[in-house]
Amino acid sequence: MSSSKRIVVVGGGISGITTALEAAETGYEVFLLEKEPYLGGRVARMDQYFPKLCPPYCGLEINFKRIRQNPMIKVFTLAELERVSGSPGNYEVSIKQKSRYVTDSCTACGKCVAVCPVERPDDWNYGMGKTKAIYFPHEMSFPPYFVIDDSVCKGAECAKCVEACDYNAINLEEKPKTFKVDAGAIVIATGWEPYDAKKIDNLNFGLYPNIITNVMMERLAAPNGPTGGKMLRPGDNKEVKRVAFVQCAGSRDENHLPYCSTVCCLASLKQSTYVREKVPDAEITIFFIDLRARGRYESLLQKVQADPKTVLQKGKVAKIVQDVPTGDLLVTAEDTLTGDKITKRVDLVVLATGMVPMNVPAGVVAGLKYDENGFVAPSLNGGGIYAAGCAKRPTDVAGCTQDSTGAALRAIQTIVKGEAPDNG
Repeated sequence: MSSSKRIVVVGGGISGITTALEAAETGYEVFLLEKEPYLGGRVARMDQYFPKLCPPYCGLEINFKRIRQNPMIKVFTLAELERVSGSPGNYEVSIKQKSRYVTDSCTACGKCVAVCPVERPDDWNYGMGKTKAIYFPHEMSFPPYFVIDDSVCKGAECAKCVEACDYNAINLEEKPKTFKVDAGAIVIATGWEPYDAKKIDNLNFGLYPNIITNVMMERLAAPNGPTGGKMLRPGDNKEVKRVAFVQCAGSRDENHLPYCSTVCCLASLKQSTYVREKVPDAEITIFFIDLRARGRYESLLQKVQADPKTVLQKGKVAKIVQDVPTGDLLVTAEDTLTGDKITKRVDLVVLATGMVPMNVPAGVVAGLKYDENGFVAPSLNGGGIYAAGCAKRPTDVAGCTQDSTGAALRAIQTIVKGEAPDNG
């Protein structure tokens, strides 16, 4: 196949996967790049996602099967763009790929993990727990191979994993590589990351272990999470009975994120149901500026409003401090309806932090422009390079899949017609 019919998709989350599948199943070769050692992005780390409120693995499993069965898709994990040059229909793409140190001979037997002496924070669970230096990213990891974190691995000085492997699947001498490919179009689907809650001084995230973020709550609730899905607070593994959700933690704030991330209110409403289902006598307080549950999601808001053990408290949280002897948290806020100051004692605080776009580094892609909030701008000079999903704007999973289908179509149009459709 002519390289002019190739599409490079940057990002292997739900947006990148959707773009790659839509383009490949139409007959175009796709190079799918992902900087993590697995596909699935943030969606794979959720407990449930909208609109069905079902585990994300059910949908991802189908997509992974479609990828495996489609020879038009070539997946490169631990890979990022190094440089893009050229014009629509004729791009040269330089790709840098880190070492995995584990080959496709890996059977995921786990003998290497049993002998590894080095531990690392478990980034899959946002630091709530540990893994060994050689680890399996998660139970449905694609590709299904172990990976070594070379920032902590002792390498040849240890090499116990090499000795334990019956399949010669570990190569501690593997080097990173850079290679170039030609492409007719490029789709940027780099996704998002949660806003750094440590920057919000009055909320004391990082100082007290029982203050977590909304993405951490997804892992805490997940059956394959650090507690097996039990509602146990990180500080002392005490069962959670009282939870406060703090909305707009850094969002809609000129000192942090000036925009609304659109999904945070829905995420907290959803997560409040996690707690109530797992701990029937739990009490929930949701502190909010205003709650946004658009369209078909209004029913979720109504469900939570009807729960007698959930209080929707209109008020901005001023500070959170810890009661040292108990590990409990004291949440102080102003009731904006009455003007009164209120304080709630809770076991756990969940901060609804917003979405921050994960950008391609400046200068890597000529002509790539960003708006004032760091999202890829709707129109790109020169065309042929398009953005999809949360690289463009905050949105939910359904929005990402719809938008990514459009990005695949625009990339194909560029190749077929030599046109550069608008990226809006």
